[in-house]
Amino acid sequence: MIDCHTHTQFSMDSEADIEKCIQQAIKLNLSAYAITDHCECNAWYPENYYSEEQKKVMDYYNYENDFISSVSAVTKLKEKYKNFNLICGVEMGQAMLAPDIAEKIISDSRLDFIIGSVHQIKNEKDFYYINYDEMSMSEIYNLLERYFLEVYDLCKWGKFDVLGHLTYCLRYMKCRNNINPDLSRFDDIIAESFRELIRNGKGIEINTSGIRQGFGDCFPSLKYAKLFHDLGGEVISTGSDAHTVEDIGKNIPDGIKIAADAGFKRLCFFRNRRPEFINI
Repeated sequence: MIDCHTHTQFSMDSEADIEKCIQQAIKLNLSAYAITDHCECNAWYPENYYSEEQKKVMDYYNYENDFISSVSAVTKLKEKYKNFNLICGVEMGQAMLAPDIAEKIISDSRLDFIIGSVHQIKNEKDFYYINYDEMSMSEIYNLLERYFLEVYDLCKWGKFDVLGHLTYCLRYMKCRNNINPDLSRFDDIIAESFRELIRNGKGIEINTSGIRQGFGDCFPSLKYAKLFHDLGGEVISTGSDAHTVEDIGKNIPDGIKIAADAGFKRLCFFRNRRPEFINI
């Protein structure tokens, strides 16, 4: 098993002790374990840097501090746990909303692995904070269209390793508001995003958090994992998106099964920003 998407005390929404996380990964005998604490590019600076208008859609600031703290800690711990496959990563959010910051992050030579994620889109709050009950279905589809277009722009840029939790926004629509939009209308733009990833030699992750959080499926589902494979994708990883010690490795076998059912024979993790493959 590999778990290439986890969070520790250096993420704003986690209090998981970083060494206990590593010890849990060792206990689970993971073949690869990546710590990928949050770094939202559009909230890199302290609060006083941003205008009142910008702050209307922001809920946390100063990710620079979190990024430096996480990467420094993991780099040090890699030496302590040198007989274990510990990967220094980051979940880089909203790269296209602050490309100068994204370039700064990707230039850090200590990073083995970068997840490119979209947690919020331009002029909107993080999908976690949106009140979908106040929106019509037309507004929800408009929001989703903008989301998939921003994902496409991120994939065209392509300076990360895997695309994080595609369809992440559905988690809150369904789990909190029982809203189930038809994503098939976005299949074309999703396919174009996958083509950009493949052209750049990049991959996707199968994020298993939706299973334990009541969504009932991974992000993305088998349908889109198979589409990525059928278009020629080769790089695919699995990640629990754990924010607690106990959730490390959760439902990774389900994610591996999706990868296998989609046609993949190998999973991928990264070291020094280069892919390494392991047979399923």
